[in-house]
Amino acid sequence: MIPVSHLFDQSTLATLLDHDPVVADYRAFFSLIDWSLVEQWERSQSTHRRPPLHSERAYLKAFLLRIREGFLYSTQLRQFLLKHPLLIIDFDFHLVLDPQKPYGFDAQKTLPSRFWLSKKLRWLDQGLLQQLLEATVSALQAQIPGLGETVAFDVKHIYAWVKENNPRAYIKERFDKDQVLIGDPDCKLGVKRSTNQEQPDGSTKEKKELLWGYGSGVAAATTPDYGDVVLAEYTQPFNENDVTYFRPLSQRAALALQHFPTHITADAAYDAWYIYEAAARHGGIAAVPLNQHGHLVYERASDGVPLCPKKLRMHPTYQFNHTYGYRAQRFRCPLLFPQATGNTCDHAQFGKGKGCVKDVNWERGARMRVSLNRESPLYKAIYTQRTSCERINSQAKEIGIERPRVHNHRSVANLNTLTYVIINVRALSRAISINRGLLQMI
Repeated sequence: MIPVSHLFDQSTLATLLDHDPVVADYRAFFSLIDWSLVEQWERSQSTHRRPPLHSERAYLKAFLLRIREGFLYSTQLRQFLLKHPLLIIDFDFHLVLDPQKPYGFDAQKTLPSRFWLSKKLRWLDQGLLQQLLEATVSALQAQIPGLGETVAFDVKHIYAWVKENNPRAYIKERFDKDQVLIGDPDCKLGVKRSTNQEQPDGSTKEKKELLWGYGSGVAAATTPDYGDVVLAEYTQPFNENDVTYFRPLSQRAALALQHFPTHITADAAYDAWYIYEAAARHGGIAAVPLNQHGHLVYERASDGVPLCPKKLRMHPTYQFNHTYGYRAQRFRCPLLFPQATGNTCDHAQFGKGKGCVKDVNWERGARMRVSLNRESPLYKAIYTQRTSCERINSQAKEIGIERPRVHNHRSVANLNTLTYVIINVRALSRAISINRGLLQMI
């Protein structure tokens, strides 16, 4: 709605809207977002409730502006909009009309209070935000052929807005993981970084850098010409291991892409058999460094069959469902199975009459994990794409994702999703510009 005032009639206000540089900038930015999803969401809400004063679209535009402008607080967002009343009109807030005001409405009465803006951020529908992010991926696919053939996974740490994260504040039980913090009852204590420090006696001691907060997991893809794209994101409290992000991220990425990626890459924290399984099922590989997690290493043949301590290829007997959820294969001593050869062995287990026994994870992913050639050109080419997540994390940090000024999990998660929407919209704008330039060269 375009109001009318004692200074400007509607045609003048419409002209001001069309020529204001700030309005023009945000119109161009928002034109790359699929707002029909918001309209569908609004129609799906219960008709028995009183309709909201302002549309969901107006709130989402305001929160995207908050992140894009680098504002930490709702107060800053509100003050900015008060200084740019044309944005209030263009964002489609429900105006409190007042012809005596310069722009025909009372901006103070129109805008929600700081308290309500903070509350609304918390109660945004996370499902709707995920749909908006998925829509940016679809739009990017239309511009970038082959997007998502290789997907990288990583986690970015986020500091909760609590005094326990302030090293200058005296906290008696700063790192008591069982306490519930007053500043943010949803955040958890986790390890940001772990290093080994050499002691005077030559030994090493593990040093852990702890923080209270959240982890923002991302699935990303990159192309040489178009740069980096966020395919999916997922937020959890920081006490969860990195590998727990994989399944929700891979599901969301496949939903956004409408296909499964061929190859997967991540750091050593993702060295789990089901990561490789996800790639093996679709004819690809998982370029992940091997991490034994402190377990003993035993030798394998090139096809994954274990070798006994005497370097003999062990004999497969039967398969069974392991309690850890995978299909396992039992291997026995080759000197005793399938029948005794008459040869002897000095191993203790052989003396007991049963020989060595190994129960091996025999899923395709588990076999890929131990047999993958990590020096091959294919592995190295895919693994280098892992840096796309690092660049996405760098962009997100620059926008302000690392230290949000909110006090709960829902608000952090909503800010994170909106941050990645902004990153993808920027990527989409860049891709459209590149493709337009290529067409002009033809």
